[in-house]
Amino acid sequence: MISGKKVVVVMPAYNAALTLEQTYREVMAQGVVDKVIVVDDRSRDATVWIAEHLPDVRVHVHEINRGYGGNQKTCYRLALEEGADIVIMVHPDYQYTPKLIPAMASLIANELYHFVMGSRILGGYARSGGMPWWKYIANRVLTSTQNWLFGAKLSEYHSGYRAYSRQLLESLDLEHNSDDFVFDNEFIAQALWRGYQIAEVSCPTKYFAEASSINFRRSVKYGFGCLRVALAFAASRWLSRRPPPYLAANERSKN
Repeated sequence: MISGKKVVVVMPAYNAALTLEQTYREVMAQGVVDKVIVVDDRSRDATVWIAEHLPDVRVHVHEINRGYGGNQKTCYRLALEEGADIVIMVHPDYQYTPKLIPAMASLIANELYHFVMGSRILGGYARSGGMPWWKYIANRVLTSTQNWLFGAKLSEYHSGYRAYSRQLLESLDLEHNSDDFVFDNEFIAQALWRGYQIAEVSCPTKYFAEASSINFRRSVKYGFGCLRVALAFAASRWLSRRPPPYLAANERSKN
């Protein structure tokens, strides 16, 4: 706990056997995490077996592979069932350091923000951490475009290291989001649509063989998906058009 608030870490897992335990040990070493939830998306390795032998871990296995976004939907539903006040997503591939958990959780526990992201761009860690040059350039161009369309000032939109308050998760209708990687950007769009501010903390990151990453082809598809989300957001905000499904659902949830 932190400031009397229950902290739950969720790990959307897929073939993470080589790094899961190391990530878990460092998560628990921070001393503020009450529970870890591992949602396995039909891994082909020993991810589930390892997770089931770790203390204070709830393991859920999907019967079919639901995709990165579909995995997160299950993660957040289970975290709320566990009574979480603060939910932090940590990828079990050890790409993002769990050592930032206390800092991210405290920003929410002290009611400064409801949404915190770990940024690979702040502090210049992306390239030094091994981010491929083409991915770095694409990140910068896409982020600049998204900031203009969303009317925001984030250093990046594509980090998978995130912390949320219970209030934020309960206020958004995530089931209308994509089951693929663009889920993350739809989540940001929903939060901004509802008027939530997003905090960022500088996050060292590591790229290595075991760290999950989408390939060039899927990165291009992801990039176009992110642009569609931002363009739909801008059209709704600037031109008063009917909101797209993932935003319209949240309009209905207000009532």
